[in-house]
Amino acid sequence: MNDLLSLIEAQNEEPTYENYRELVEKLNRYAKAYYVLDNPIVPDAEYDRLYRQLEEIEAKTDFKDADAPTRRVGDGLLNTFAPVAHKFPLMSLGDIFNDEELSAFNKRMFESSGSEVEYCVEPKLDGLAVSIIYEKGILVRAATRGDGTTGEDVTANVKTIHSIPLKLSLLTKEQRESLGIQDEFAAQKIPDYLDVRGEIFMPRDGFKKWNEEASKRGQKTFVNPRNAAAGSLRQQDPKITASRPLTFNAYYIGQCYMDDEPESLKEGGLDSRSSDSTIMPHTQYGRLQYVKSLGLPVNPLIRVVRGLEGLREFYNDTGAQRPSLNYDIDGTVLKVNSIEMQEEMGFTAKAPRWAIAYKFPPEEEMTKLLAVNFQVGRTGVVTPVARLDPVYVGGVTISNCTLHNESEIKRLGIKVGDMVIVRRAGDVIPQIAGVVLEKREGATLTDVVFPSVCPECGSALEREGDGVAYRCTGGLFCPSQQRQAIEHYVERAAMDIDGLGERLAEALIDQQFIHNIADLYTLTEDKLEKLLVESASKDEESKTRFLGKTVAKKLIANIDGSRKRPLNRFIYALGIREVGTTTAKILASNFRTIQDLMAADEKKLQSIPNIGSVAARYIVDFFKEEHNITVIDRLINEAKLELSECEQVSDMNADNKPYLGKTFVLTGTLATLKRDKAKELLESLGAKVSGSVSKKTFAVVAGEEAGSKLDKANELGITVYSEEDLLNILKENNITI
Repeated sequence: MNDLLSLIEAQNEEPTYENYRELVEKLNRYAKAYYVLDNPIVPDAEYDRLYRQLEEIEAKTDFKDADAPTRRVGDGLLNTFAPVAHKFPLMSLGDIFNDEELSAFNKRMFESSGSEVEYCVEPKLDGLAVSIIYEKGILVRAATRGDGTTGEDVTANVKTIHSIPLKLSLLTKEQRESLGIQDEFAAQKIPDYLDVRGEIFMPRDGFKKWNEEASKRGQKTFVNPRNAAAGSLRQQDPKITASRPLTFNAYYIGQCYMDDEPESLKEGGLDSRSSDSTIMPHTQYGRLQYVKSLGLPVNPLIRVVRGLEGLREFYNDTGAQRPSLNYDIDGTVLKVNSIEMQEEMGFTAKAPRWAIAYKFPPEEEMTKLLAVNFQVGRTGVVTPVARLDPVYVGGVTISNCTLHNESEIKRLGIKVGDMVIVRRAGDVIPQIAGVVLEKREGATLTDVVFPSVCPECGSALEREGDGVAYRCTGGLFCPSQQRQAIEHYVERAAMDIDGLGERLAEALIDQQFIHNIADLYTLTEDKLEKLLVESASKDEESKTRFLGKTVAKKLIANIDGSRKRPLNRFIYALGIREVGTTTAKILASNFRTIQDLMAADEKKLQSIPNIGSVAARYIVDFFKEEHNITVIDRLINEAKLELSECEQVSDMNADNKPYLGKTFVLTGTLATLKRDKAKELLESLGAKVSGSVSKKTFAVVAGEEAGSKLDKANELGITVYSEEDLLNILKENNITI
């Protein structure tokens, strides 16, 4: 079939579906040989010629199968990246940085198993974590990590990455042998459901080539491969993503099952008993070989080691290979190999107990300190920032880094014009490690002088109680605090004004449309549509444009909608130091109006449970500031905010809050109620809901597959309720679900 389309046309026939499938399967076979087996079997030109034939057939027919290589690029732009709730959380890893911490980690694993532990070890790729879902072997969804619970839908863009199969297929025995996949780990059939997690990244050679071509075209270049991968994956046009040299390595299976397997394997959640799987191997290494046998790429450096010496050897070997690898890594990842042991050890709130990231030492370079600027944060803290002659350290170009405070400047003995050593602490946070004194000879140097007044508004600076930090006393009068106060005010947990982010807040302040949060409510559609804004894309050339009528209308509607909010959200939105969402709720349940709170003194505030002396002082000081009082007065009297009263502690008693002051803990999977809803309903009865079991716990509500919290409750003799018990309690108290 060297020229199938020409043959069909010569016979004056229409392409058949069989012709179409023949082309699809041939192209997919060639792609697998190239991207998965690393063994190309046809020249690129031949692949491209057949690909064009497939495009022509699709243009003449209605054939558009999901696994066709032409499906890798969608037909339109993405308006947004929709939120996706992960069925099984994408958790992060804890970090360690030295051999002592490595020994401590291995000791914990040894004590949990009772013998020397076997580990599956791998390089820690510097890219973006994603979850990719296959149903009946077809790629149906891909999402970023996000906050671990909810990510962004990037399915259309992930489909453009050639190393990620659109349709799973079983490798032949010969292909498995060429990749070193043992028969005992190989998939025997395509799973009905597979959630595979891994890292999307840009190889170094692809990054270099892209930057060279972008530079020739006069386009903006990427700073490093990780930023390049992040910017490429979040393109609104999948065709742009398709043009970028991205690739993927799988490192974990979130879920995998056949439809006829037990329901407990399909429910997800941290308590899912995946060791009961009838189709997956029961080791971490085996599962990576399993997904590899389905055509998904896995890092070739992954291997199994035993004990502390095995971990050390892998870490040292990987570090030695780091400069020669074709991708960026910032450490190694160490995981207990046994799935059964992983499940026994479980998870903390943020990370698995059976895995750790062992980070490489920070990388250092020398550069010149050009200047020191002073920035003012949302709460008024003045922070010195070093402006550096740009230097490439640990895969990132660094042009500035924080000097933290006046004490740090004195400790370093730093002067403008000095040559300094720049380090990336933990390969993440840039810092100045010291001054190269030998380079001072003959240099023109200037002392770094900490300002006595706010560099933004000229207000006096006051020293914090710890004697280290300085804070501007200008409050909402200070322009820098205004910008960040607006960003805080519009947050979802505060007044929830969707669409008004950092970029718009800065533009509104800079163009003097507003000066503080009260001015938000003076904006009109006519005025807003004339606001000049810059394009948000970091990968395309920046363009200035007007906000426009459509966006302005939507934004005004969102601002108007924020006029009605509960008092606790308004208190949080004001940005008072030490007043987060929880403290704001406590305050709102003890004061009926904002005026009542403003009139409270420190003694009154400290009499409230969980309000300490520090928070009380900050609250009183905030409401003493004339600028803040003026803004709040305008919000209440001019913007006409309607702040609904929250339920008061003084109104709560055993009659209307039968579980007042009692602490509950939720564990396991609830079949009827989501955990957040169960928490809300218990709180409506006066209860507190905690994340951990202690002697003070009143009761534990245990759902299906309850874990260690249930065990601890039984050890302490704490009452355990089933979900049915909880529903009966709610029913008895006339709580509607």
